[in-house]
Amino acid sequence: MTDQKIEQEIQLKGKTAPRVTPDHIESIIDFEAYFTAQDGLKTANPDAAQYSPKSLDLLTFCVLTLKNGFTVTGESACASPENFDAEIGRKIARDNAVQKIWMLEGYLLKQRLHDDAHLRDLLRQKE
Repeated sequence: MTDQKIEQEIQLKGKTAPRVTPDHIESIIDFEAYFTAQDGLKTANPDAAQYSPKSLDLLTFCVLTLKNGFTVTGESACASPENFDAEIGRKIARDNAVQKIWMLEGYLLKQRLHDDAHLRDLLRQKE
């Protein structure tokens, strides 16, 4: 089930508590870059690139930079060279990176909710 379909189900069930949404996740992505392991090797060590295994062409990385400057990465590895498709590799790598953002944003929301509840408790104690 995709993130968008899950969001639709949440809305249909009338769930209104604070939550992380697919739109929020997409809104905090500032920049994305894609490259293969072979591309990285060519940049980092051009002399070694000519001797590298062809399998490095099948490993795709996605680097997402968030608006706050934090970066997350995702990867996609293809087992059969005959099945390699750069576009599919980029999509899978991006999806893997986005899943990491969900974890980070979920933690951040939970911390904010916790802090807000703690502050409310402190204010009640002062009354």
